[in-house]
Amino acid sequence: MNKLIAIVSLMVIVQLSPAQSLKTVSYMDGTQELNGLVTANAGRQLPGVLILPAWKGVDNEARTAALELEKEGYIAFIADIYGKGNIPEDNASAAKLSGSYKSDYKAYQHRIALALEQLEEQGALPDKIAVIGYCFGGTGALEAARAGFDVQGVVSIHGGLGKDKSRPNTPIKTKVLVEHPAEDKSVSQEDYDSLVKELRDGNADWQIIIYANSGHTFTNPESHEYNEVMAQRAWKHTLMFLEEILK
Repeated sequence: MNKLIAIVSLMVIVQLSPAQSLKTVSYMDGTQELNGLVTANAGRQLPGVLILPAWKGVDNEARTAALELEKEGYIAFIADIYGKGNIPEDNASAAKLSGSYKSDYKAYQHRIALALEQLEEQGALPDKIAVIGYCFGGTGALEAARAGFDVQGVVSIHGGLGKDKSRPNTPIKTKVLVEHPAEDKSVSQEDYDSLVKELRDGNADWQIIIYANSGHTFTNPESHEYNEVMAQRAWKHTLMFLEEILK
């Protein structure tokens, strides 16, 4: 009897595991294999959301977001920015790897563009696509806007806001939502002010929401900085923004 209960319990755990509802999609950047994840509603011709994960690559926060977006009627695709065999083992390696893409922003934009292509191949309507990103991925969401990708909007969630001072401010045609934790020590006041100027110079449709009493990774339940109330508010703001621009 106990053995039967254990088996049933294991089945329930497997069924509830987020990864079980996401399908791996392999694609290439030259000789580098990339492995993204797509929701089970792929192929249904629906609005699409590209998710750019944090600095350690595809994680539980990105997976959970994808499954929640599926419930809202979106095809969600989690991009693989680093590629197979390049998973950071610790914060130091994550900082080094993500930093290389922040420095070589064109390489970052290229990997985002490849993921957008995959999202469309999975059935997302080409004229109804948005990009959201967490942490390093939040920086990527802003890079998608800076690159002028044909998306309806981007959401940067506790992302890095700065860019190299040598890069000029250019027109930004997509709508921009920045969800910024008030106590984020990784973002300087100078970077914040520079982003505001960039968005104004770019004549963008933009909004920045600041979340009180929140450290950098305030939306991640696995982080010691997790703020449940503010995380829930941020997610509601994300859904409201997506509904406005995609539905």
